[in-house]
Amino acid sequence: MDYPVCKKVRTALLEKGDAKTRESAKRFFKETVAFHGLKAAQVRSVAAEYYKTIKDQGKDVIFTYCESLLQTNKFEEKLVGLFWLDKQSKAFEEQDFAVLAKWLNRYVDNWAICDTLCNHAIGSFVMKFPEKINDLFAWTASKNRWVRRGSAVSLIIPARKGLFLAEILKIADTLLLDDDDMVQKGYGWMLKEASKPHCTQIFDFVMKRKATMPRTALRYAIEKMPANLKKAAMAK
Repeated sequence: MDYPVCKKVRTALLEKGDAKTRESAKRFFKETVAFHGLKAAQVRSVAAEYYKTIKDQGKDVIFTYCESLLQTNKFEEKLVGLFWLDKQSKAFEEQDFAVLAKWLNRYVDNWAICDTLCNHAIGSFVMKFPEKINDLFAWTASKNRWVRRGSAVSLIIPARKGLFLAEILKIADTLLLDDDDMVQKGYGWMLKEASKPHCTQIFDFVMKRKATMPRTALRYAIEKMPANLKKAAMAK
């Protein structure tokens, strides 16, 4: 269903979009992604403007607006929906996880939408309900590349905080030989963030697996380590 507020958002995005920005954005994606042609700050501005008109309607109603925007094929409309979703994080209830998982599987079609959903809303969710990390383990076996990437990038923010190290290593080990570069980059990024508070543990993990670990993932994982450790990890 196309709700009035979603129509207003779409109209605002159409009015602000331009061809130059639209063409420039495409270079960041291997997939075919449809854009209105707005810069990120402009999208956030539209999202904030119209969120003021719905913020008091309650989580469940706002979820319906988020899904309506996620169902479109336009990148910026999906982003507005995800910005609104993130605003609901304090009101998340345990049963909402099934909704977020459905949206990841059904509506995500590129790395940027995957990361926006997973880094923020799902990352917040697993910090609030840590038992849901068991669902992330299950995602590693999905046929959907974005769900597999999501199993890792949902732990980016917790990783920065030093949380869930054992679970991060388990997910990275499960995804280790995944042949999809988007998944490799996803779990490599997760390991990189975890290396900031847990450098020794992540270095040991990489060194034990560097003979088989894809170089893409390895380079991401060691990016923030000291030069001597990076040199050791990259040595043949």
